[in-house]
Amino acid sequence: QVQLVESGGGLVQPGGSLRLSCAASGFTFSGSVMSWYRQAPGKERELVAVITSGRNYADSVKGRFTISRDNAKNTVYLQMNRLKPEDTAVYYCNAKFFSHKVNDYWGQGTQVTVSS
Repeated sequence: QVQLVESGGGLVQPGGSLRLSCAASGFTFSGSVMSWYRQAPGKERELVAVITSGRNYADSVKGRFTISRDNAKNTVYLQMNRLKPEDTAVYYCNAKFFSHKVNDYWGQGTQVTVSS
C-alpha cells in the first residue's frame, strides 16, 4: 500500500524558513519522480518543485526553495527559505512511478502559513 506522509508545516514569519518532509512507503522510491505541489485558498494546485535525476522549480520559488531526496530513507524534502506571505498554502507531496502502469499518488498535505 502506497503511503506519503508529509510533516514540517506550521506558522512562520515572513523571511523565515521551514523544511517539509515526505516519508514514502509501498513502492520503489529510488525509481520515482517526487514532487511538491501547493494549493492556496481559492486557487488551483500548482507545481512547486520536482526531483528526478535533476531538479526543477516554479519561477516563484527559484532561489528560495530547494528540493532534495534521501533514497536510503525513502524521504523527499523541501527546504523553504525567505518565505513570503504568498507562500501560504497547503503543501502536498506527489509520487509518480511506473509499475505495470503510471501510478500517481498524493499525500494528505501540510499547512504552511507565512504571517507576522
